Amino acid sequence: MSETLQTSVVENPIICPENLVYAKPTLMNEQTMHYCPGCSHGVVHKLIAEVIEEMGMTDRTIGVSPVGCAVFAYRYLDIDWQEAAHGRAPAVATACKRLWPDRLVFTYQGDGDAACIGTGETIHALNRGENITIIFVNNAIYGMTGGQMAPTTLMGMKTATCPEGRRADIHGFPLKMTEIAAQLEGTAYVTRQSVHSVAAIRKAKKAIRKAFENSMAGRGSNLVEIVATCSSGWKLSPEKANKWMEEHMFEYYHVGDLKDTEAAFER
Repeated sequence: MSETLQTSVVENPIICPENLVYAKPTLMNEQTMHYCPGCSHGVVHKLIAEVIEEMGMTDRTIGVSPVGCAVFAYRYLDIDWQEAAHGRAPAVATACKRLWPDRLVFTYQGDGDAACIGTGETIHALNRGENITIIFVNNAIYGMTGGQMAPTTLMGMKTATCPEGRRADIHGFPLKMTEIAAQLEGTAYVTRQSVHSVAAIRKAKKAIRKAFENSMAGRGSNLVEIVATCSSGWKLSPEKANKWMEEHMFEYYHVGDLKDTEAAFER
């Protein structure tokens, strides 16, 4: 118990650990996040911190941060981190997990990192059944570099590089990386969640916990997609971005578990 909490208990016996309703995860430090107001990344960071702490893996977790909006993820969670080249996080995570099999190893990637420049690394790491978890935050746009079209940009969606909207005959179709992952033999748990409401946040946390537990149990690869917003890239307020996501993103990227097996294969 912290000194501050001990003092509070003496002054007011109602304030005690057993009556605690909410507390900031101890793994999240006081560094101010660089994300835009309304960004989904901060919520996902908090869920990851809570799950790691609740699993008792504080000193045995390795995160691999991407190139993208979450490039500075290592600034906010006080765990061991590796920074990977653009799209190469699953390859780095593979090395970490094979060298330290007792560690909880996960990657934290956006749609440009995991589903574009890193498509090869993502697919092959999952197909090999590496005991890692990929946290895949999909906001359908390149948020960090100016709002360009991403592989997951929806049909008709306007971006800096398709100002008249995405067209199949020019740009191809939006990539459903999670559906691809569900077809791979090496994956144990593949799910798509969101963090736009309290109910959704609770489901996302359970999904992250399940994926991390699978990783530690040696059941194979796990992918947790988080359908997210990008208020800046979408040119919408946080409230309107959530509404737009519900009306358009969820129609194409259906939320829920796509694959849930006891183990990817016998080892």
